[in-house]
Order: sequence, then structure tokens, then C-alpha cells
Amino acid sequence: MTHEMLDLCAWTIQQAKQAGADDCKVAVSRSRTVELTYRQRKPETVKEATGKSLSLQVYADGRYSSQGTADLRREALGQFVREAVATTRLLAKDPYRTLPDPKLYEGRTSEDLKINDPTYAEWTQESRHGLARAIEEACLEEGGDKVVSVTASVSDAMSESAVMSSNGLEGLTAATSYNTFAEMTARDRGDRRPAGYYYASVRNREAMPEGAEIGRRAAQRTLELLGARKAPTETLPVIVENRVAGRLLYGLIAALSGSAIEQKRSFLAEKKGERLGSEALTLIDDPVLIAGLGSRPYDGDGFASRRRTIVESGMLKGFFVDWYYSRKLGWEPTTGGTSNLLIPAGRRSMEEIMKDLGRGIVITGFLGGNSNSTTGDFSVGISGQMFDGGRPAGAVAEMNIADNHLSFWPKLMEAANDAWEYGSWRMPSLVFRDVVVSGA
Repeated sequence: MTHEMLDLCAWTIQQAKQAGADDCKVAVSRSRTVELTYRQRKPETVKEATGKSLSLQVYADGRYSSQGTADLRREALGQFVREAVATTRLLAKDPYRTLPDPKLYEGRTSEDLKINDPTYAEWTQESRHGLARAIEEACLEEGGDKVVSVTASVSDAMSESAVMSSNGLEGLTAATSYNTFAEMTARDRGDRRPAGYYYASVRNREAMPEGAEIGRRAAQRTLELLGARKAPTETLPVIVENRVAGRLLYGLIAALSGSAIEQKRSFLAEKKGERLGSEALTLIDDPVLIAGLGSRPYDGDGFASRRRTIVESGMLKGFFVDWYYSRKLGWEPTTGGTSNLLIPAGRRSMEEIMKDLGRGIVITGFLGGNSNSTTGDFSVGISGQMFDGGRPAGAVAEMNIADNHLSFWPKLMEAANDAWEYGSWRMPSLVFRDVVVSGA
């Protein structure tokens, strides 16, 4: 990390002020991404990209604009700033567009969030290829003669950024990420070709699972889909696997945003302090989680990051409201979006829970679907495994769940003890009662 980016931010602010801006905010970043994919035991794609950029927010005469450039030479940048300020003056006034209250910048954590792997430079191209080969080989071996195709992907990224505003915001961040993915397509009866996958994303290389584990799990999940059928429509218990449980929350999160509320597109706008789920539902946004994929010392507005409880024992406690929409709504600002979204893990394993439920479905995948943030209605396609007495009882596919979030989340019975570790939404498997699953 170099302080040259902060120096460039300060220089840009000075130039904008000289050009007539009342206030401004500057962010400078540089990044590197590497991605490779293996198919048929050889590289199919190898990509590497690096970039530098600067974004400038201008506040002038009650008007606002946000503009960006990749040309960071001082001469070119000076011209860019002057044109950005001049262009801003041509726009319509927006009285709600201002820089945040500087008090919201205060209280930033001093703890190392461990989002930047100091060993990133040691991660070589040979290491990447070796990991991809190990993923593919394990998937092929586990899949055996059922394999139609296997894709193994490995990617990583490094980024550094500096931010500064004319009213006191200043920050530097550096972050890394490592991603592995495997997908297998299998041969089933007739012309059916089910596909399953497995993945892991982490901040630090030491937390990455072995490539063989990624490949084996992808193959196992694909083989579990063989012989899948559309079962009759039925009301029964449903367990949503940890890896995909976050998919059900998208409709809730969309309705909790300040923009949706201000634009009358939220079924939760008037629900603060009311019950929207069972006591088993607690939802926490934690941007200071150590090594979290969504961890950050400050958000897009520059607000100091803080852990917040959004839903507590089924009761709605808060929303995601950035500075701009807080002014339009007349609400207190919180933050503009999710960081690490958590549902606390329970005490029992999924296997223990299945034994007590008798007969039901474990959902391991979703297909398509939609959620209406205005009404709360949603519909999703599902695939997974029937179970009976705690034992697998056949794969199911081409089935559907349709409900309303306000009637669905009260059906949440408990969370399992298996919180997903490889994403920014760290969900355990979720257990619901009396769910209508539509099929044949």
C-alpha cells in the first residue's frame, strides 16, 4: 500500500476546488485479477487484468455528478477535473445531494480485519494451475463413468484503494480474495444431464480448502441429482442447505434498502418494530468480521463500519439507508448495503434435525424465480433430496415454492450448526415447517 494514492486524492480535491466545486470526494484504486479455467485436463482460459482508476464526486451550486477516469497523469487529470466541475453545473439541482455529516466518519475500528493476505505475492501461476488440475482430477475421479464434463476454475484478486473528501474523510484499504469453483455435468436416464457445483471464496490463502475437496464435493452433489423426479405437490418440512440459504433472503434485503423505501417499492417500509419472522430468525450485518469477504473499515459513504442487528428474534430492527436516501426520507442513516450478513448458527446438525422431522425435502439448489419487493410475493424453482426418517429417499427436481415473505419466515423452525464459511452471506442450513412444495 502506498500513500501516493492519498497524495493524488488531495491534489485532485485542490484542483476541483480551484475549478469552482463547493465540495468533492475522490477515490483512487488499483487492482489485479487472475483467472484460469480447466476442461478436459488442460487450460481452457487464462486471463489476467490490472487497472487503475479515479472516481470524482462533485458538489457545485446545489448540483451533483459522479465521474471517473483511468488516465491518472496529472496533466490529463487536471483537464478531467475542470470538465467534470463544468459539466456538473449544467445539471438540475438536487437539494438532497451533499457530503455526509463528518461525525459519521468517526469511530472507525483500529483492529486489523485481516482482509489483505500478506502472502499474496507468493501465489504463483504454477500454484494456480496446480490447484485447478487438482480440482478437476478429483471431480473426474469421483464422478467416474457418469461424467459428461467437468469445469474447474481458480481466480484471485488484489485491490488497493484510497478515499478522501473535502470535509475530512480519509482512508486506505487493501484487500485480497481467492476463489475456487467446480461444476460437473452427469449422464442420467434418457437425455437428462444434471449439473452440480461446489465453490469456496476466502480472503486469505491459508483458509482455502484443498482442491481435491472442491472437486469431490462438486461430483458428489451432481451424483445426488441422478434420477431426480418431480414429486407430487405436498405440504411438508423443508431444509434449505447452508450453501444456498442466502438465496431466500434476497427479497427481504431488497425491501430493506433506502432506495426501495423512498420509491415506494418496499413491503417492509412501515414494519420497523413489527414481527416478520419466527423467533428463530435473527439477521446480523457485521462489516468488522475478521477475514470476512464483506468486511470493511468504512462503507461507500465513508461511515465507520459497525455491527448491526437487522432482525432480532423475528422483530424488524433496522434498514440499509445511505446518506442520500436518509435525507430524502428524513431518517437516520445507517449504511447503504450489506457487508457480511449472518444468521447465527444453531446447536444441532442437519442430520439430527432430519431424524426428528420424519419426511421432508433438503433443498440444495434454486433455479430461476423472482421476488417482488413491493408486495413480498416470491416464487423459486428448487432441486434437492427427499428424506424419510433421516435417510435420503430420492432426488427431486422441477418443483417450485411460492409464498409471501411475511407468511414464509414465520415458518422458520431453527437453524442448523453448519454456517457457510465461504461467502459474505454466512448462513447455516435453515429449517421450515409446513411449506407447500408444488410438483406433479
